[in-house]
Amino acid sequence: MLTVRKSKDRGYADHGWLKSFHSFSFAGYFDLRHMGWGNLRVINEDWIAPGMGFGTHGHRDMEILTYVLSGSLAHKDSMGNVETIAPGEVQRMSAGSGVQHSEFSHAPNETTHLLQIWIEPNVKGVTPGYEQKIFFAAQKQGTLCLIASNDGAHGSVTMHADARLYSGLFDGEQTFDLTLDAHRKCYVHLVRGELVVNGEPLTTGDAALLDGEHLVQLSRGIDAEVLVFDLQS
Repeated sequence: MLTVRKSKDRGYADHGWLKSFHSFSFAGYFDLRHMGWGNLRVINEDWIAPGMGFGTHGHRDMEILTYVLSGSLAHKDSMGNVETIAPGEVQRMSAGSGVQHSEFSHAPNETTHLLQIWIEPNVKGVTPGYEQKIFFAAQKQGTLCLIASNDGAHGSVTMHADARLYSGLFDGEQTFDLTLDAHRKCYVHLVRGELVVNGEPLTTGDAALLDGEHLVQLSRGIDAEVLVFDLQS
């Protein structure tokens, strides 16, 4: 079964300095029909005004991935990490037994556009951890590049979660098939552009939720950037 959820149907919040679309229930947006998909709990698409951001706050027992699309994000945490995340980079923070961090739009004259993703861990109370890696466009062009997994395969960042996250860039005649375990769930989020997923056309911000499927087929991309999640049911 494949269900398409359109970008306009996501939750939305405008705080002035922060504009955010919520794929799943988050903060002031609550919808019992959209509490997550498998062990994927949050996909927030954020636009953070220059110099603004989230002050120090805490997380526990969650795998948090940050995927910057434009601008740059300054990060500081209680583990001692002080980093800047740029487009093409993926940050993984394992909150585990508890971590404090802050995030700010670091580009002085540019809004920072990013996706923040939360995946529920398969083990709780771990020592908090941090990892940051860059994945180049050439690694993603016309294919799906593994960027996060539970075992760090193919140079991906390592999560304490039963999930795999792929990123791909598709344009023109490029196609790619990813074999799925029909006992798991799959979530396809179109970051930008246009893309056909298992025969269903998606545009920027749309998602495809797959359950009981053996294959996800990506085709007919127009300047498309996509994230594909292989998830625990």
